Amino acid sequence: METRCGYVAIIGRPNSGKSTLFNRLVGRKISSISYKPQTTRHRIVGVKTDLSEQFIFVDTPGIHLGGKRLLNRVLNKNALNVLHGVHLVFWLIDRGQWTQEEEHIKRSLENIECPVILVVNKIDKLERRDDLLIILQKLSAKFAFAEMIPISAMKEDNINDLIETAKRYLPESEFYYSEEYLTDRDQKFIVSEIIREAAFMYLEKELPYATHVGVEKYENQSERVNISAIIWVEKEGQKAILIGRKGEMLEKIGSRARGDIQKQVESKVHLELWVKLKKDWQDNPQIVGEYEL
Repeated sequence: METRCGYVAIIGRPNSGKSTLFNRLVGRKISSISYKPQTTRHRIVGVKTDLSEQFIFVDTPGIHLGGKRLLNRVLNKNALNVLHGVHLVFWLIDRGQWTQEEEHIKRSLENIECPVILVVNKIDKLERRDDLLIILQKLSAKFAFAEMIPISAMKEDNINDLIETAKRYLPESEFYYSEEYLTDRDQKFIVSEIIREAAFMYLEKELPYATHVGVEKYENQSERVNISAIIWVEKEGQKAILIGRKGEMLEKIGSRARGDIQKQVESKVHLELWVKLKKDWQDNPQIVGEYEL
C-alpha cells in the first residue's frame, strides 16, 4: 500500500489558536492553551497516523514583535527555524486579522519552498458568516497560498476538511514513526504544561509570563502518581501573589492542574507545588536554554 508522510509546521502570531488546533489534530492534549497570548514556549511534535498517511505536526511559539528579553528572541528563533525542513505549513490567522506580525511572517515565508495553507481560525466568532467570503478574498491577495481553509479549532469545525486537503501535499514516503507514537515530549513535560496552563488561567496581567515550571518528581505508584513541581518567578512580589492569602491562589492552581493531570494519566494524582524565586530568569541562558530547539 502506498503511504505518505511529512512534517507540517503550525505557525502564526500569538493567540491565533495554534495549540488548540495542534491538540485537536493529534487527538490528545499535549500543548498548553490559554486565552492569553504567548502561552506556547516550546517546539512540540505530535504525530497523527491514519491508514496510509502519517502527519508529524510541529506546534510553535507565537511569532511576535517587540519582545526584547532573551526568552522572546529564543521563542521567535525557534518558530522561524521550524520552517526549514518541513513539507507543509499551516499558517493560522485569527478571522483574517492582518497586523505587522503577519507581515513579518509573510516575509519569513517568502524564501521557503514548501506549500503554505492559510488556516483562517475562529470563524465561530464571526458576527456574520457572510463576512467569511470577504475575508478570504482579501487574504488571497496577500500571499500565494496553496489552499485557504476556514476552521474553528475550538468547535472542531472543518478540521476534517483541513486534514483531507493536507493529505494531498504529503510526499510519498514510509512512516517515520511507529503507528503508536504520539509525541516527542515525555509525561513530565506535559505535566509542566498543564501546571503552567492553570497558572495562566488564574493569574492576571504580566504575572503568568514571569512563571517557569519545573517538575522535580514524577513517580508512578500502584494506586496514584506522585508529582512535585516548582513554579519559578522573578520577583518577591510575584511570589506573594502566586501563593496568595493563606495559600489560596496556589491551592486553586494546584486543584485545577491536578484535575487535568488525572484526566491525562488516568490515575489518581498527588500534586505538591512550590513557589521559588529566580531573579530575571527570562534573561538567564541556563533556563532559557531549556526552550531552545
